[in-house]
Amino acid sequence: MRPRTPDADRSPLRTHRGPGTATAPPTTPRPTLAQGSTLAGLALLVVGAIGLGIDIGFLALTIAVVLTLAFPASSGGALGDVSWGIVLLLSGVLTYVGVLQRNGTIEWAGASVAAVGAPVVAALLICVIGAVVSAFASTTGLLAALVPMTVPLVASGSISAVGLVAALAISSSLVDVSPFSTGGAIAMANADAAERRTIYRGLLVFAGSVTVAGPLVSWAVLVASGGF
Repeated sequence: MRPRTPDADRSPLRTHRGPGTATAPPTTPRPTLAQGSTLAGLALLVVGAIGLGIDIGFLALTIAVVLTLAFPASSGGALGDVSWGIVLLLSGVLTYVGVLQRNGTIEWAGASVAAVGAPVVAALLICVIGAVVSAFASTTGLLAALVPMTVPLVASGSISAVGLVAALAISSSLVDVSPFSTGGAIAMANADAAERRTIYRGLLVFAGSVTVAGPLVSWAVLVASGGF
């Protein structure tokens, strides 16, 4: 049996420290003036948008301009990092959808579908409209416009209100990752420039798939089955 040496009691993870060796405590770097001002700008953005009701886009641009003018050395390259193509894409789509909503096109389409003789078929068409339009517009605003149009269908007594509203909400929410919506655009804007085209295609294929499959599956399970 081999005798144990003092070194044998030492863990291999422990290191030997010579006499007089002191371990300095870790130090936390203090934020610079530019970093502190940026954090203050974020706090001002939250307070102004939520507490004071100021337009968040206008307030964010104002804070960004002020920070750029105050710290040009560290903020000079910020404009180059902005995905202006995504900004223009999203702005154009939102403007177009806003024109459709202002002209009453979406409400007209929903009312026309609601006038279809078969309530079950009308429910499917409303779910399809919700999925298609939600890929380009706000899901919350769309549901506020389409849900009241389901009242005549529910009043007929052949469709469950819970099932129809749930199917419409699912159909409209599944396409929120569309590259033409806010969520998809943010995902592309935060990706590397070399990966944006791949991400764009992936999101577009997925959004197109759930635009077709989402309404069909949710309608079949929640509306056509009659279980809800």
